[in-house]
Amino acid sequence: MADRQVISGGWDSEATLVEGRWIDRVPRRAEVAPALRRETRLLPWLAARLPLPVPVPVVVGDDPLRVRHVAIRGEAATSPTAAMGTDLGDFLHVLHATPTADAIRRGVPGPDQWRAERQRSLTRFEHDVLPLLPGVSQPAAQRLLAALTDTPASVVIHGDLGPDHLLVEDGKLTGVIDWTDANIGDPALDLAWVLHGSSAGFATALAAAYGVDDSLRRRAWLWHQLGPWHEVTYGIDTAQDAFVESGLAGVLERLYSEPRHTDLSDECGLRRRNP
Repeated sequence: MADRQVISGGWDSEATLVEGRWIDRVPRRAEVAPALRRETRLLPWLAARLPLPVPVPVVVGDDPLRVRHVAIRGEAATSPTAAMGTDLGDFLHVLHATPTADAIRRGVPGPDQWRAERQRSLTRFEHDVLPLLPGVSQPAAQRLLAALTDTPASVVIHGDLGPDHLLVEDGKLTGVIDWTDANIGDPALDLAWVLHGSSAGFATALAAAYGVDDSLRRRAWLWHQLGPWHEVTYGIDTAQDAFVESGLAGVLERLYSEPRHTDLSDECGLRRRNP
């Protein structure tokens, strides 16, 4: 019998290390299955284009769906360096220049789908998360939601880029994993954590390598502020109060925090005082 070790975490898929060589992933919910199948069409094509390794999964079971790829060595990028920022900036520059029509032919949701899904998410946040916030905080939260109603959908994006999806070994980036949220969307979403949630040296190096302008930086700040709202709805959907509570704390913390470039708050119309 094959040696199997369940890897903890993962909201969408259960991942298992098989014989120390492969990663098997099974969707946790039925709606995740199409995204896993899409990875098997998209990632072999992207892997040949990108300057860092990505998984190249294949379907190895249908009932339940199970996809497998060779394990990429490394651990989560909990302390990324400036050198890693340069490498990831180059990676994102190439990813965001990927021909969108070719990606759509491989199953990536197009811009209309991105806009529709964004609107569904914002509407749900307004209905399910906003009422859970203190009344004094709700006007600022509403301004944040309004600011994200009209963002571009113009490039191929990873869609969920954070330290858990960047792998590091011996001080170098070794891969970018978990592509179930890949879309034709706003490039600023991929820059949200790297510019506003990571170390200053990493963020500065990435911005220089990528060529971040003020418009991208402003939108990345908005997307970074929105991140914990997803944790709240995940907690609601899975009946896990701990996620709801930590998500709400994150919503308020980011709502009243300042971006690294403090002039961005005024430009976004979101500067406020903590009550």
